[in-house]
Amino acid sequence: MSDNTVISVKNLVKKFGNFVANDNLTFDVYRGEIFGFLGANGAGKTTAMRILCGLSLPTSGELIVDGLDVYKKSEEIKKRIGYMSQKFSLYEDMTVAENMRLYGGIYGISDAQIKIRTAELLGELGLQDQKDTLISDLPLGWRQKLAFSVAVFHQPAIVFLDEPTGGVDPITRRQFWDLIYQAAHKGITVFVTTHYMDEAEYCDRVCIMNEGKIVALDKPMLLKEQYGVDSMNEVFVKIAR
Repeated sequence: MSDNTVISVKNLVKKFGNFVANDNLTFDVYRGEIFGFLGANGAGKTTAMRILCGLSLPTSGELIVDGLDVYKKSEEIKKRIGYMSQKFSLYEDMTVAENMRLYGGIYGISDAQIKIRTAELLGELGLQDQKDTLISDLPLGWRQKLAFSVAVFHQPAIVFLDEPTGGVDPITRRQFWDLIYQAAHKGITVFVTTHYMDEAEYCDRVCIMNEGKIVALDKPMLLKEQYGVDSMNEVFVKIAR
């Protein structure tokens, strides 16, 4: 494993009874990379992500996340990563600032540092005037951006995003990807699952899953060349066929 490798997966298998959700997955993810994990719903993306986050144990395989063994150090891994699930990870009956303070405390950040980080993030998001607004009163797009900011509040080595742009309009999706670029620019590795094929174009590399297996893994441009098509959507159609 090179110094630049932040996630190393070898022969990952995850079974639920007789059902194989992840079938012998092998891939590496590099520091500061935006790594797209693509596939239709039920392809096995979320299962693999949950294992890498230390939320579920693999059936077999070797997995290292930020230098830590998934089998032995799952609790330590949770402290070093950020995670944003499909369902928003914000408390709707609390204000914007209260959510940030809560998560800062969970991540073990000092009160002084929480104040600094909260001010920074509110400034970056242009939400200074909304800091005392309840999450439930914010538009969906703002909630999504805020959920991402909370996931990277403690400046983790890796942030895992599980279908983060589901159910929002194209403009908001594009703005959300601007936040992802900013995080990667700061050296945070972004591991993102999506079933929107146009979002594959925004990733440094993509791994395409189908029925629990990896069926393609490369830079979007190289995959388009390989399949002789103009878009990642067409790549996916060719692979699915």
